Amino acid sequence: MESGGAAAGGLGGGRFPFPYTPYLIQERFMAALYGALEAGRVGIFESPTGTGKSLSLICGALSWLRDFEEKKQREEARLLAPAESGQEGKKPLTPAGPGPPGSRDTAGEPDWVTAFVQKKEERDMVDRLKEEQIRRKKREDRLEKIRHNVQLKYAAKRKRSEEDETKHLLQLSKEVLSEGAGVDVLEQLDHNEEELILAEYESDEEKKVVSGLEEDDDDLEEEHVTKIYYCSRTHSQLSQFVREVQKSPFGKDTRLVSLGSRQNLCVNEEVRRLGALSLINDRCMEMQKNKHEKKSHEESEGKKRCAGRTVCPFYSYEQMQFLRDEVLVEVKDIEQLVALGRETKACPYYGSRYAIPAAQLVVLPYQMLLHEPTRSAAGIKLKDQVVIIDEAHNLIDTITCIHSAEVSGSQLCCAHSQLLQYMERYRKRLKAKNLMYIKQILYLLERFVAMLGGNVNQNPSCQAVSQTGTVLKSINDFLFQSQIDNINLFKVQRYCEKSLISRKLFGFVERYGGPATAVKTNKENQKLGGLQNFLLTLQQGSDKEAGAPQIPPMEAENDQLRTASPLMQIEGFLSALTNANQDGRVILSRQGTVGQSSLKFLLLNPAVHFAKVVEECRAVIIAGGTMQPVADFREQLLSCAGVDPARVVEFSCGHVIPPENILPIILCSGPSNQQLEFTYQTRDLPQMMDETGRILCNLCNVVPGGVVCFFPSYEYEKQVYAHWEKTGLLTRLATKKKIFQEPKKANQVEQVLVEYAKCIKRCSQAGGQMTGALLLSVVGGKMSEGINFSDDLGRCVIMVGMPYPNIKSPELQEKMTWLDKTMPRAAGQAPSRVLIENLCMKAVNQSIGRAIRHQKDFASILLLDHRYARPAIFNKLPQWIRERTQVKPAFGSAFAELRKFHRGKADAL
Repeated sequence: MESGGAAAGGLGGGRFPFPYTPYLIQERFMAALYGALEAGRVGIFESPTGTGKSLSLICGALSWLRDFEEKKQREEARLLAPAESGQEGKKPLTPAGPGPPGSRDTAGEPDWVTAFVQKKEERDMVDRLKEEQIRRKKREDRLEKIRHNVQLKYAAKRKRSEEDETKHLLQLSKEVLSEGAGVDVLEQLDHNEEELILAEYESDEEKKVVSGLEEDDDDLEEEHVTKIYYCSRTHSQLSQFVREVQKSPFGKDTRLVSLGSRQNLCVNEEVRRLGALSLINDRCMEMQKNKHEKKSHEESEGKKRCAGRTVCPFYSYEQMQFLRDEVLVEVKDIEQLVALGRETKACPYYGSRYAIPAAQLVVLPYQMLLHEPTRSAAGIKLKDQVVIIDEAHNLIDTITCIHSAEVSGSQLCCAHSQLLQYMERYRKRLKAKNLMYIKQILYLLERFVAMLGGNVNQNPSCQAVSQTGTVLKSINDFLFQSQIDNINLFKVQRYCEKSLISRKLFGFVERYGGPATAVKTNKENQKLGGLQNFLLTLQQGSDKEAGAPQIPPMEAENDQLRTASPLMQIEGFLSALTNANQDGRVILSRQGTVGQSSLKFLLLNPAVHFAKVVEECRAVIIAGGTMQPVADFREQLLSCAGVDPARVVEFSCGHVIPPENILPIILCSGPSNQQLEFTYQTRDLPQMMDETGRILCNLCNVVPGGVVCFFPSYEYEKQVYAHWEKTGLLTRLATKKKIFQEPKKANQVEQVLVEYAKCIKRCSQAGGQMTGALLLSVVGGKMSEGINFSDDLGRCVIMVGMPYPNIKSPELQEKMTWLDKTMPRAAGQAPSRVLIENLCMKAVNQSIGRAIRHQKDFASILLLDHRYARPAIFNKLPQWIRERTQVKPAFGSAFAELRKFHRGKADAL
């Protein structure tokens, strides 16, 4: 089925509700999207930034969902009509196969048996449809009531404040009572310390009954309606998308729910203060566990043990149901959801999850959708649903990243030290099962450190590594060589998850492991002292030197907290090991000291984890502003995930800007006829750096406003800057443009951008010799993604050389070897070579796409390297840029074109 045709047929000539008259390319985009969803395809959709991609996605996908629901309801009505008039099954559901009446079918059953079975199937289906209708009606009535009845809201609010008052009074009376009574204390542990002791642990095999939610409510079993899961990379991108939905024609009657991490949604201040995501998760789980335990223990013996255990006041089922309905009634973004949670004293994290089954559009971050354990924990069911992944240019890396994990030697030693002291402190209070698992974890930590060439009982910062370097091992080799192949890692990992041991350990360290304090142990445990206590205080120092492992930016801000709980990081590594198959590797990186060394799990085949998404979903759309080169997605992701090539559909639309508003040039040589080729061998030559400087000097004379110049790496940018400083070229440049450099630290980016923008504005108003600013940036840095250089902020974007990835990196080498083994050669090129080129061009396309952000914007783009003109490379540029690109062998004619372009634009303004 042709995608465009399907859409037109389904929507009376392809008309889509839209807040304004859509551009032609938006209409085409929506028609192709509608067709892909209708035909159950896997679509790769490219629509350059500035072309209204979000609105096209919203209006195209929700138009399809509206039509799909209407069609489904018509079909239901048709099937239920004969049932209600008492003539069940007039129309058979399955058309009878060819063959004369009275014949037997293939299984050799007589007709009346077949008819009976069919009749029963029809009856069952009718019953199911009736149930579904009742449920739907119930839900619609409930939401309608809330929409129109303000009384309900006040009643719920009043009930809440009454409950709060009662709780407060109860608490006061309990305190009065407890003051009068003597408290029986076992081993003089106070309430807070009781919380640190691990509860008795039963593994799954021993549990006969798994307790579910205590509220036996049929709403929990609510069936998932057909919905669209929309995911993007960051919470700000998701909030922006929700705001677009609110503005769209579908904003009023779409049931939308925004999902996020506890870090974004938690409203319990005590838990929020923990800062790091893993700590917040564990504390939340523990509070829920306490709530369930409290219920079961309260009547029996548990009063003594449970008194000190805190439960979360926001985890109230009734309030969360109220929140769920509020969420479904009106479209809300994450901020509005959190505000509502605070107001209604209900947990937005769980309340939003309760809303998933009835929602039509679920908005969520990548991690929640692409990571299976997170997905199932959130109650997301993908069967026959639609998934749209936006900003997907980095999808392959994202999946790899989500499923990779790294731990440093200092974290391993620190966790070992903390756990050992925890075990000694509470040995008498821990059950045998707990002790057994703790000993297994201690053994694993000991072996991991040994693999890095160290001893777990010595200071990791003082142990030098004899053989430095990086070694890659398959999972089996790693388990075998570290002598842990006899331990059931699945059970250990499950134990960590269920017992919340890392949370208990964090509480223990928080209590006893202040920067300079030793653990306050009982007399019999004091022999532990000395070295172990010293190890406990290593948390701050060694981890920072270690060039701490790469962790998601969310958690990076919280170095201190993360290092305080190294076991959490190690659990991530164990989890990666247990989820791995033959496509995983462990990288042993042995640097200077054991503390600086690390173990990293690397996923080579991201398709393994994407396969399930593609199999279960009705349709999957991978969308982005720059998806070129598309071959990566087709080969590495989709064909490896077993997607039939016929199911894949590609759509790429041009830009909304007129052709004369963009001037892309590939420049092969500079002003002094020096050929431009920035290879690792030639780019450090003084004449290459001089030539780059001369090109920039010339450009800054004719380009108004802002010029953004991208270098392949921070190191090279630094080197060139120092060279220009030495030769005096920087001073010459600075007479025309004020020079800014991209900072390495993320928290300084905003400041640099503000100053850069201010300078450009000042210059355009003052009109002196200084015409604007020059920003020296780095490909793959903070400025090459997600930041818009619209209008005067980016009138010219320059790319110095080709940003090939570091081919010497062991991870990349392993990936290349793996690709060459598993992938066919494409057009005579080895897959590894294609990978390197694609990674380079993806980075280029991301960077140069920053300049044109809306229909009236204009900019010139300069690619400095003759290799861009090679057909294989040239064809990987986005189509809308490629169509307008000129290849200039000499600088003279290129400069003339640029001057004409910018003068023409200045006159037009």
